[in-house]
Amino acid sequence: EVQLVESGGGLVQAGGSLRLSCAASGFTFAAYQIAWFRQAPGKEREGVSCIAISEGGTSYADSVKGRFTISSDNDKKIVYLQMENLKLEDTGVYYCAADPFTCGLGPDAYWGQGTQVTVSS
Repeated sequence: EVQLVESGGGLVQAGGSLRLSCAASGFTFAAYQIAWFRQAPGKEREGVSCIAISEGGTSYADSVKGRFTISSDNDKKIVYLQMENLKLEDTGVYYCAADPFTCGLGPDAYWGQGTQVTVSS
């Protein structure tokens, strides 16, 4: 059974930090690209960051570059998103997604259930 399980969300004040986790199982972790997306109420889902597990390459949305860091523990099959200096506009449901080539954008991508991040003033 393919599973992606997000955890680590919660309520934090602006300027604070939070680390999200995406635990993967049921597929070949090292062959995939795993991405973080977020969606705020009334807004389109947006890509936040992506990591190619085998190559180690990473990418970030301009809005989070310099504040967020994506990483992976390949033995534990977990992808992390370390979020620093959180802003109000970072609020949303954060999802991880996996596919072999397109950072979760492909039609056959696997998706997790999401974890809520709320940033307060």
